[in-house]
Amino acid sequence: MDYSQFLHMGEELSLIAVILILFVVDLIICPDQRGSTLKSSSVRSLTLPAVILMTIHTVINLFPGTPAEAFGGMYQYAPMHTIIKAVLNVGTIIVLLMAHEWLKREDTKIKQGEFYVLTLSTLLGMYFMISAGHFLMFFIGLEMASIPMAALVAFDKYRHHSAEAGAKYILTALFSSALLLYGISMIYGTAGTLYFNDLPGHINSNMLQVMAFVFFFAGMGFKISLVPFHLWTADVYEGAPTAVTSYLSVISKGSAAFVLMTILTKVFAPMTAQWQEVLFWVTIASITIANLFAIRQQNLKRFMAFSAISQAGYIMLGVIGGSAMGMTALVYYVLVYLAANLGVFAVISIVEQRSNKVEINDYNGLYRTNPKLAFIMTLALFSLAGIPPFAGFFSKFFIFMAAFNSGFHLLVFIALINTVVSLYYYLLIVKAMYINPNEEPIPAFRSDGYTKLSLALCTLGIIALGIASCIYQGIDKFA
Repeated sequence: MDYSQFLHMGEELSLIAVILILFVVDLIICPDQRGSTLKSSSVRSLTLPAVILMTIHTVINLFPGTPAEAFGGMYQYAPMHTIIKAVLNVGTIIVLLMAHEWLKREDTKIKQGEFYVLTLSTLLGMYFMISAGHFLMFFIGLEMASIPMAALVAFDKYRHHSAEAGAKYILTALFSSALLLYGISMIYGTAGTLYFNDLPGHINSNMLQVMAFVFFFAGMGFKISLVPFHLWTADVYEGAPTAVTSYLSVISKGSAAFVLMTILTKVFAPMTAQWQEVLFWVTIASITIANLFAIRQQNLKRFMAFSAISQAGYIMLGVIGGSAMGMTALVYYVLVYLAANLGVFAVISIVEQRSNKVEINDYNGLYRTNPKLAFIMTLALFSLAGIPPFAGFFSKFFIFMAAFNSGFHLLVFIALINTVVSLYYYLLIVKAMYINPNEEPIPAFRSDGYTKLSLALCTLGIIALGIASCIYQGIDKFA
């Protein structure tokens, strides 16, 4: 075996190093937790080392290299992989910053080492999914990303139905993985190989392969929360800790969407007509049904769950064309969605930690007591709704254009109509913060430095990406 092949896995090796260093740091700076007399005040915060290590890891792996393969093609590297992994890294750093206030609690501070190791372990699994060139590597990465996520969802096992949410997540994850693995076994049975590069020559759209695709897509639909595979989403989002919910809604979803597009365009290229038909109806159902259910929600985390399902439908607009433009639009959409969605969850998280309130009605009059938080929440919601000149408008424009250029005119029209519906329910929160009266609004408070930094990064992302998109459109117009 040529061990030099591991050098092609620089990003994975770097992340493993970060995990090991954090594990050692946790052992050194945190006292022995086996004793019953442990005081959480003696446990030091791991947020700063985790953020610094992840920042270094992101910077040293920021520049794309040359395409390469390792282990007979099971692992594949392409420059686009570096971009999507960097996007996931940035999102993870923001989540770690956001989680600091929550991890300061008496019942979570002594478990913060586990939180960081579990979070980065899921990220490592996503890395393997993204770079997989073989279904076995893909499935290993999928399970590496799913199993630690169940532990994260149940991290607050004594609060807010977190244990129940963890049970629901692991059961649906196991069921979806079983469906997906059954589909993969059918692919192997009909094609005799699991290598992505070899499979297109063996795909001939026979009935067994069509069934294999259906099972595979059903399994991926659970991971991305597409309708009708979304039923777990609202309960898990509500019960999980808010920092974990934000990670699940953005990082996990973005990586799964990228991998789905890669496999559809590589492996199932001979079945393009079939999978485009399936995606057409699933996209319409995801956007429309999620928008209608979002209007009825009062709990903000459940509200954001249906918003995430709707956003997953919009992401599928970039997938359905199977084009290079669609891939670019998908990555850009995930980047913009990351900034806006994490901005909303950062506000929800700090308000929940300081006031224990997560209902939309609780935000009535928030502008009077916490104007900065209300302003950041408004920017993020406007970006999610696609209001110009915020970055969300351009991300939707690019992804609509990719689907339109691929010939899906009716799908784009239906998505545009749903954009108006989504604007209505996002504005309900803005109305609550600025217009609705409240005799006892959420008290004024100051956020901790880590939360302020996470909010600043999200705000900067929303504004900077919007400005960059405006400049790009101007240059493209006059070129």
